Amino acid sequence: MTRMRVLPVLYLTGFVLAAVILAPLATPGHLLYRDAVSTPRSFVTDAALGVGDLAPRAVPQDWFVALASSVVDGGIVVVVILAAALVFAAVGFGRLAFRLVPQGGRTGAVAAAVVSVWNPYVAERLLQGHWSLLVGWATLGWIIVGVADLGSSGLGSSGLGSSGLGSSGLGSSGLGPSPRWVRWVQLAGLLAVAGLTPTGSVLALIVAAVTAAAVAPRLLPGCAVVWLFSASPWLVAAAAGSGSVTSDGTAGARAFGLRSEPGLGPLGTALGSGGIWNADAVPASRTMWWAAVATACLLVVIVVGLVGVWRSRASMAVADRRMLCALGILAAVTVVLVALTATGAGRTVLGAVIDAIPGAGLLRDAQKWLALVTPLFAVGAAGAIAVFRRHVPSGFALAVVGLLVVAPLPDLAWGVGGKVAPVHYPADWQAVAAMVPADRGAVALWPSDTVRRYRFADTVSLDPAARMLAAPVIESGELRVDGVVVDPAAPDAQRVDAVLATGGDPAELARLGVGWVLVERTGSEDIGVPDDLATRAPVFAGDDLVLFQIDGVRTERASSTARAAAWTAHIVWLTLIVAGTGAVLGAALGRYRKNPQRRSIFWRRSIS
Repeated sequence: MTRMRVLPVLYLTGFVLAAVILAPLATPGHLLYRDAVSTPRSFVTDAALGVGDLAPRAVPQDWFVALASSVVDGGIVVVVILAAALVFAAVGFGRLAFRLVPQGGRTGAVAAAVVSVWNPYVAERLLQGHWSLLVGWATLGWIIVGVADLGSSGLGSSGLGSSGLGSSGLGSSGLGPSPRWVRWVQLAGLLAVAGLTPTGSVLALIVAAVTAAAVAPRLLPGCAVVWLFSASPWLVAAAAGSGSVTSDGTAGARAFGLRSEPGLGPLGTALGSGGIWNADAVPASRTMWWAAVATACLLVVIVVGLVGVWRSRASMAVADRRMLCALGILAAVTVVLVALTATGAGRTVLGAVIDAIPGAGLLRDAQKWLALVTPLFAVGAAGAIAVFRRHVPSGFALAVVGLLVVAPLPDLAWGVGGKVAPVHYPADWQAVAAMVPADRGAVALWPSDTVRRYRFADTVSLDPAARMLAAPVIESGELRVDGVVVDPAAPDAQRVDAVLATGGDPAELARLGVGWVLVERTGSEDIGVPDDLATRAPVFAGDDLVLFQIDGVRTERASSTARAAAWTAHIVWLTLIVAGTGAVLGAALGRYRKNPQRRSIFWRRSIS
């Protein structure tokens, strides 16, 4: 088996998987379902910077998309990022598996890539619209290898370097003899990519810390410092903004805890990487007894593979063996803790933690933390190939693993059964976006509900106005799950909503900083125009939107200090990504120039 040929195969596998899953998104349009909202153009408002009235849940995601959409249509930006996440997830977890299970060969690496991407976790997060969370998940394999490489570098023959860490060649970050600072820059870039959302940033911190503790504890302080810089956008936003993550920890834990699948119970559901809190964001195949069959097929592959890897541990390098044990412990602890969130006691404890610790609301969506199980499952898939190929040809072994993993979840293909597809905004939206400037007051929405159901979309979604308009949009932020208020509306939004609910007095709205009122007609749920505004002539009236302008508005924005701090943190974050990418490409190009006759070296060593 030639190591240098693994990288192209993994990229090809990733491209195929991404194409099969995201095929409907190849057509023009924009995402508008549940939490996934993309618009032709978005803007750097206080909300995008995370210094508005709401919690910075989409920081720095919204800022980055706003910058990118000034050059390329925002719908294309989001789809490209999502597709890249699936491709690089396949490559990253495949590399990790090849490093720890080299006896699985290229076939084992491909199996690891397939198992990592084709699973209920990816399907459910796609259906919930968490495309940016998948970016953080996609970096985990790369980060584990990157930290392990740092642990093995510069130690000489007597340290971890002699243990064979990265001895497979493909497992290393590919920086070879490059200085250690280059590897640190690369790791910083990976952590910053993971930090597209706060949850992705925390996932990256966990795997980096676990890997460092296993192979080289001396790296922990450095990893912590680099992570702080990579997470600075949402950390600064949380400190400078006025939003809160949640107000009721018990209600949040109950609403967002693991949802058991048919015939599996909490533990079986967690082991199968399913169980998202929203029963509407679940593939059809996971809503019946077939979920138990699918989970059993997956676990057969993983258990067989992990048993085989453990039996061959004597041939592994010491550091690799430590890393394998650390990933196993991390996966076991994650599964148990996530499963406990489906129990009364677990919800009580989680609720108390959320209430007691600022920012702990990140923990309440329990199933998303099952991303931490993916690295071990990738290793298990490669191990299964290593076991099977002792008795059958590699191609047949891969076919068996593929059948056991892909066939039980057929509806992940084609946009999770056609549910993930683009929409087209009516002309009203572009017309209103062109009329509302950034400096004539905020936009109040009516009705003020957080969740919308538009006639041109197939499912419920968040309101796209906050991303499509240049002016700040007063969003409620209220979150209800099964009729229970988990997050209350922001104070300013409550005051504006009260005025609109009692007729929409223009003078009172102007005092609250409202320069515009956007009435959204949503078909059967249309509640009409507030009485006081109905007597005024709208500046725009269409089939979907009606826009009123309020005179005498007093414009308010976040403080210049908060905005400057937020901008600085976002620029630092983007700089880390650019520098990390440049370090990898520069190192690869340098080696290529030294070996112009051996193009394959570029493929073999540019795997970071």
